[in-house]
Amino acid sequence: MYPILFRVGDFTVTSYGVMLVLAFIGAGLVVASEWRRRGWDASDAQDIVLAAMIGGIGGSKLYWAIAQGDEFLADPLGTLFSRGGFTYWGGLIGGILCVILWLKWRGYPLRAAVDSCAVGIPVGYMLGRTGCFLVGDDYGRPTDLPWGIAFPEGSPPTQVPVHPTQLYEIGMTLPIFLLLWFQRDRSYPDGFLFFEFMVLAGIERFVVEFWRVNVEVALGLTAAQWIAIGFVVMGLAGIAWVRRHPAHPSPAPQPAS
Repeated sequence: MYPILFRVGDFTVTSYGVMLVLAFIGAGLVVASEWRRRGWDASDAQDIVLAAMIGGIGGSKLYWAIAQGDEFLADPLGTLFSRGGFTYWGGLIGGILCVILWLKWRGYPLRAAVDSCAVGIPVGYMLGRTGCFLVGDDYGRPTDLPWGIAFPEGSPPTQVPVHPTQLYEIGMTLPIFLLLWFQRDRSYPDGFLFFEFMVLAGIERFVVEFWRVNVEVALGLTAAQWIAIGFVVMGLAGIAWVRRHPAHPSPAPQPAS
């Protein structure tokens, strides 16, 4: 574990913070390469990363705050602006919504654009989960399996070996990225890759939740698993819809002056 990389006076640089920055950069580089492949203005990828950061951090924080229940109801602003944690689903949903709004504002063909963005999301997620592993956050249940890892300086600390679910998620997300990467220049209808990502991301999170420590909310499933089911259902419905309603080709906007 390397939770703290270095300090400069009172300023602390954590491995999670560095990996979070690298996550957005990595995803942005993939999106930029997709923009160039489509003949679009690759410099717009910087704005997409900014939109994803704003929506992702805001959505993640909002989801976490609402999950605090009575504490959020008693002090909404205090909970929102506390130093509390961030959440995957909140960040993903917030980032997607903010990017979609930016794409519509700039006039990009939405289905083709979200396909290109979808290819970059797994890269950002894997780098982000690497940060979680380095600081000992979001680990799983105790285990006696030989690959169990203790996080004595984790959040919270544990001396008991647990499932390194951060590594599980990296391992399960890599094939998703590779699949999307090799499918990106094939003749799928616009929007297919984005909805396929929703299905695969939902399945990945649903499965890994069985090793995590989140509280069950209904029918033996966690809130994250119910959201994952929703993602799978919406993704399958979206795939069926884009197959039946192919998008008409439309030009990308001119570079902003």
